[in-house]
Amino acid sequence: MSRRSLGLAAGVAVLLGIGVVGWFLLRGGSGLPKREVAAYLAAWERFDVEGMRAMSAAPPAEMDAEVMAMRDDLRITAARFRSGTVRREGDAVVADFTAEMELAGLGAWTYPGRLGLARADGTWRVVWSPAALHPDLAPGQRFGRTRSWPVRAPIVGVDGLALVSASEVVDIGLQPERIRDRAQVLAVLQQQLGVPPADVTAALAAPGVRPDHFVAVARIRPDRFAQVRPALEPVPGVFFQRTTGRSSVTENFALHVLGRFDEVTAERLDQLGPPYVVGDKVGLSGLEAAFERRLAGSPSGEVQTVDVNTDEKVRTLHQFTGTPPEPVRTTLDRRTQEAAEAALAGVTSPAALVALDAGTGDVRAVVSRPLDQPFNRALAGQYPPASTFKVVTTAALLSSGTRPETPIGCPAEATVGGQTFRNFEGGSLGGTTFRSAFAQSCNTAFVTLSSGLADPALTSAADAFGFGRSYDLGLPTEGGVFPAPKDVAERASQAIGQGRVEASPLHMATVAATVASGAWRAPRLLSDNLGGPGTALDPQVAATLKELTVEVVRTGTGTAAAVPSQQVAGKTGTAEIGGPQPDRTHAWFIGYRGSLAFAVLVEGGGVGGRVAAPLAARFLTAAP
Repeated sequence: MSRRSLGLAAGVAVLLGIGVVGWFLLRGGSGLPKREVAAYLAAWERFDVEGMRAMSAAPPAEMDAEVMAMRDDLRITAARFRSGTVRREGDAVVADFTAEMELAGLGAWTYPGRLGLARADGTWRVVWSPAALHPDLAPGQRFGRTRSWPVRAPIVGVDGLALVSASEVVDIGLQPERIRDRAQVLAVLQQQLGVPPADVTAALAAPGVRPDHFVAVARIRPDRFAQVRPALEPVPGVFFQRTTGRSSVTENFALHVLGRFDEVTAERLDQLGPPYVVGDKVGLSGLEAAFERRLAGSPSGEVQTVDVNTDEKVRTLHQFTGTPPEPVRTTLDRRTQEAAEAALAGVTSPAALVALDAGTGDVRAVVSRPLDQPFNRALAGQYPPASTFKVVTTAALLSSGTRPETPIGCPAEATVGGQTFRNFEGGSLGGTTFRSAFAQSCNTAFVTLSSGLADPALTSAADAFGFGRSYDLGLPTEGGVFPAPKDVAERASQAIGQGRVEASPLHMATVAATVASGAWRAPRLLSDNLGGPGTALDPQVAATLKELTVEVVRTGTGTAAAVPSQQVAGKTGTAEIGGPQPDRTHAWFIGYRGSLAFAVLVEGGGVGGRVAAPLAARFLTAAP
């Protein structure tokens, strides 16, 4: 045999001895199944089990179910893979990879994995086993996960005590198939809980509701549940579930500020994004919503292997460490808030009351009614301030030389710039003094005096009282708006708080606070926020404004705000609305007692001195 024949024979012998895999490796790795591995991982990213099975060597029958169980048990929303080294280990070929799984509500879980491969029918295929999903997953095991939120942090008041915190609550619900008399159910829920029948009907007709479902219609505190349980329990179809929720110090306490907390809605879920998932409970309004992530922290959890027979954990594969929640600290005072809520109890028209500390601008109470309207009119409503704005106009007049004893006429009508102005209900004081005109809120006196002001005087005074300023309370908030008057007639109209002047009850409370303290300060609701610098009034102007506002309550239009043994000062307002109901007016009263300043508004309530002023007295009687 020739040397060439001997070499060829030896080569064949070597090839037969090391096999095909070894031959490819001896050739520097060419022919290793990198493309096949990449294709398999791409199919896995899509959880394309048919594609994965087609690229596997003799896959077991349970492969499809176990791949999909991984996705479902871990709630995988996305999977990404990076191919690593493809190498020989003994007689086998192994491909390394890195998996990154996005787990709903927990985040990303990254781990190293490996696939075994073999040639079958001339094609490289994955040798599948549970370990192909994760190296630590053994036969007879599945994946499991845990997830839990930390106890939600409280929202606290100025004294550091919780105004709302985590607690047990009771869900009142219905099981449709157990209802015998729908009319009876609707009646008892309305009578005992105030739930409108239309809301109950809508809940029962909601998409996806099945006969055996628990359909929640109300959530109440345990103490309230103890009161209504005897009436609700005998009614067929009514059921109860105790759960963890949020409770305020009293039912509906500062509801429009603190906000609602309940199961996340689809809209809210879109706003929040990860790590929130369907079924989580979140803030839906107020500070609960505005500071959701701060109050909630973030969830912790584990990825586990679990015994399929016992459901017991075998091993922890990964831990997610949540972040602790933090409280939100407010300037609200519980006793002041309760007094404000009691003052508006029984008011059937939309209404608002805001109280704050005049010396700091710290908000002590916010009430918006009705409760079933989410709009917080106390902070974000915009209304013509009417005669309460005469406080601002008076500051401009005093700076321009008017004095309390300045003689002034108060006829029933006055024409300025071609526009006729009238006093409320056609009243007239005849010849009087500015002191009396202010106390009795004489429109004609004010429009006449304002016509003699220099153009920027009224605008400058409005600026000194914070009109046109912006401030942030952590919630949707509106301040005061005073557009520069276009002509003398509009200036006269705006001098009495009509025309294009608008303000929120919050802002008018700062106007009262400016009189009480002698300086305007931006309001503050969150203790973490720094208070802005004040804008001081001229000391003589401030002193005279105090004198005049005291007179309003002592002898003028605000006598109904008087409280025995208290020195109350303020200003009434009756705001003309116009439009289809020209006789409909908003009732205003702004005032202060010591350092407690406030504003009361009743929409369409009528006359400020007759409607809002008595509510102010009720508030001050109970306020600390």
